[in-house]
Amino acid sequence: MLNILVVGGAGYIGSHMVKYLSQNDCKVVTVDNLSSGYRDAIVFGEFIEGDISEVEFLRQIFEKHQFDVVMHFASFIQVGESVREPTKYYQNNVVNTLNLLSVMKEFNVDKFVFSSSAAIFGEPETRLITENHPKNPLNPYGKSKLMVEQILEDFAKGYQLNSVSLRYFNAAGADPEGELGERHLPETHLIPLVLQVASKRRDSISVYGNDYDTPDGTCIRDYVHVSDLCSAHWLAVKTLVNGASGHQAFNLGSGKGFSVREVIDVAQKVTGRPIPNVVESRRSGDPACLVADSTYAKSVLGWKPQFGKLEEIIKDAWNWEVKNFILNNH
Repeated sequence: MLNILVVGGAGYIGSHMVKYLSQNDCKVVTVDNLSSGYRDAIVFGEFIEGDISEVEFLRQIFEKHQFDVVMHFASFIQVGESVREPTKYYQNNVVNTLNLLSVMKEFNVDKFVFSSSAAIFGEPETRLITENHPKNPLNPYGKSKLMVEQILEDFAKGYQLNSVSLRYFNAAGADPEGELGERHLPETHLIPLVLQVASKRRDSISVYGNDYDTPDGTCIRDYVHVSDLCSAHWLAVKTLVNGASGHQAFNLGSGKGFSVREVIDVAQKVTGRPIPNVVESRRSGDPACLVADSTYAKSVLGWKPQFGKLEEIIKDAWNWEVKNFILNNH
């Protein structure tokens, strides 16, 4: 049985990961300050409320538990906010992560899985983005993720702290069993926003630009089901436990892109409800197309995504929306 610390386990992806680990016979301790996570999302293992900015707090946890692996999901993730408030992002995403790594080193815990992002790449130069694509992040959020990856490379060389960074493209969907889902305040992700229109929590969805060089003129993104992200993280844990050394990084996506218009159309089909949308001007920094090449993750980790269809992703997200925001309100 592996003992695993999940930092940020009350958030969207972290809570799904805690459930996944518990179902794979791991002993899980979740640490979260609940600034953007939810206490009721922790349905497995032990929960400790606290902040990784506090080194003494971390030391107490590591003194009490002998962890085999630490998993990090505790980043702030809003691109626009990172531009307005860079201090918040560098403090939490970089400095606080450095606190965690330093305490791991102090207690001889040498396996770390990091939730990274496609935002490290910036403007795409190729249709499919491989791990070797140039890294030119466009905002403090992307820069903070890249800085941590660089720190992990140095910690691997200097301290033999072995790590895996997993670069998500667009995490989407919800727990197929309906226990967990996506709850961001404010919500910035397309699929939950579209479904909030279907459930009448919003009047319409904004489509930012319909004149891109894509088949229907709207931006194309690569959506990967949160359960498939969890399976990739579990494979990363296993590769570290089996002796992988250094720092490795993998791109996680479906390898297929779906346009904003396609997402709206499929959501209307899945929900059976109209989804009014309003075309607005382009947002600055929005590339026309962002799609992952996940060949490396498939070949090295043996990752096999199970939920590749957009309909499946939206169906699970809609089930969560219905359960939590339609049935609960009637």
